[in-house]
Amino acid sequence: MPEPTDDIDATTSTSHRPTHQSQSSVGWLAPVALVIALIAVALAGWALFRPTPSNPLPTAAPQTGDPKANACDAYRTVSAAVSLQTHADPGAEVQGVAANARLAMAGGATYLLAHLSPATPSDLADAIRGFATGLQDISMNALAGVANTDPKQAERLSDAEKTNSKIAELCK
Repeated sequence: MPEPTDDIDATTSTSHRPTHQSQSSVGWLAPVALVIALIAVALAGWALFRPTPSNPLPTAAPQTGDPKANACDAYRTVSAAVSLQTHADPGAEVQGVAANARLAMAGGATYLLAHLSPATPSDLADAIRGFATGLQDISMNALAGVANTDPKQAERLSDAEKTNSKIAELCK
């Protein structure tokens, strides 16, 4: 077995032993991290215990004009989007077309609900809420892999089509 020598090249000695200079250059890291952590805790405490505003901000811009016209315009937009996306030619991009159809239904449901106002006639508002719920149910079940031929999904589709026709009549 060879005896250890004092012949150690410069790269070995510096790569295995930290120098005094590198230890002192990171010595400031722990106090800085502590200060940042204390600031974060203080901000979190302030956010948790601050008083809430007395008048909550509106979640959507107030709608102007005729409430029935606003609801019907939103319905026509959603109906066109859903029809366009669900009847698109899939070509080689079957998954992409299916994703766009599901997005049109899910986004359309949210859009419809956002465009209802308390002054929308109740028969129209109820039909739009039912249609929006139906679109959400159809799109979520489709995302979960439920085929349109599944009896429950087929019933959802049929119900949505009936509600769609009812809204079209109410918006004439």
